[in-house]
Amino acid sequence: MIDNLEQTFRWFGPTDPVTLAAIRQTGATGIVTALHHIPAGDAWSTDEISKRKNVIEQAGLKWSVVESVNIHESIKTASAERDEYIDRYITSLKNLGAAGLKTVCYNFMPVLDWTRTNLDFRLDNNASALRYYAPAVAAFDLYILEREGAYLDFTPIQQQIAKQYLDSLRHEEKTYIINTIMAGLPGTDEVFTVEEFRGHLQKYADTDAAALKANLAYFLRAIVPYAEQAGIKMCIHPDDPPFPILGLPRVVSTEQDLKDIVDACPSPSNGLTFCTGSLGARADNDLPGIVERLGQHIHFLHLRNVRREADGSFYEDDHLTGSTDMYAVMKNVILEQQKRADAGRTDIAIPMRPDHGHKLLDDINYNTYPGYSVIGRLKGLAELRGLEMGIKRTLLG
Repeated sequence: MIDNLEQTFRWFGPTDPVTLAAIRQTGATGIVTALHHIPAGDAWSTDEISKRKNVIEQAGLKWSVVESVNIHESIKTASAERDEYIDRYITSLKNLGAAGLKTVCYNFMPVLDWTRTNLDFRLDNNASALRYYAPAVAAFDLYILEREGAYLDFTPIQQQIAKQYLDSLRHEEKTYIINTIMAGLPGTDEVFTVEEFRGHLQKYADTDAAALKANLAYFLRAIVPYAEQAGIKMCIHPDDPPFPILGLPRVVSTEQDLKDIVDACPSPSNGLTFCTGSLGARADNDLPGIVERLGQHIHFLHLRNVRREADGSFYEDDHLTGSTDMYAVMKNVILEQQKRADAGRTDIAIPMRPDHGHKLLDDINYNTYPGYSVIGRLKGLAELRGLEMGIKRTLLG
């Protein structure tokens, strides 16, 4: 029997209402975290890394994956300071490698790491889920942000639906939508104002998808040799959602995007975070096929499920339901593990975390980061570990 996937849980540090003691009870053995208190662009010191690592190990757990070492906007826009920020990023990688941390997740999304419109979407069983409602984003873009050129991105019917939706909202509902869309980075409570957000968008006025992809390739060619020296596997996270929004380009949304990234700087240190939730929000992404064709480059697994809707909306469903065939995905992950074992690779126990989770039961009493309740993720982890075991017993005996 080949090794099981490494079961991990995301933790947002000492201020996270979900404690390490609670995470240990889920059965997860690995922690996925970052030094969220260090601003994007600043180098991570050996002291800060050691402090966080010691806290985790004292709780009987292992810091398995760094998520994320955030990339400064200057690197994404190729501004004059990008080489300085790349040097700082390399310093962080060297220090992480020296501390024994060998898997680093990151993303290359402009301005926002993720976008939702409702953080408390109630399902039929009254569980709380995250939702992306396309008309709400269109209404914000067209009539609140009033972005130049926004009308070119929406059909007349979409514009009409967005206006009707906006007109139906009470003042407090409109404020909620604005604040939810403009929420900042995971692990922080930062929310942009509309004026601040317009300023951030302006920085990308001359950066289209082709330019952003070229800037990503430049970044990879600069850092990957140092990642190799440190023994670190870099794994880029897909865009969330995986299509352009608010005039911002997207370059990690499709299978072709993923292939372009690994081809831009071929190396075992240049790999992928396979997020079934992000990639699954596009109906044209063949998730089991991506694992089959690009599985050798996958260093980290985010497993969650979304239920897609015809207008581009989606909500986060149970881990084993939704629009993605999680059985087929897990089966191909296990077949990839077998390929690695046959090839003599040692990275067979790929780190996997149940990405996001509904707020269930006692979760509702805790102000956890959106998607990161403990019971909801425990349910997802239990389902995923059972699915993995069942498929392995069937395929491999």
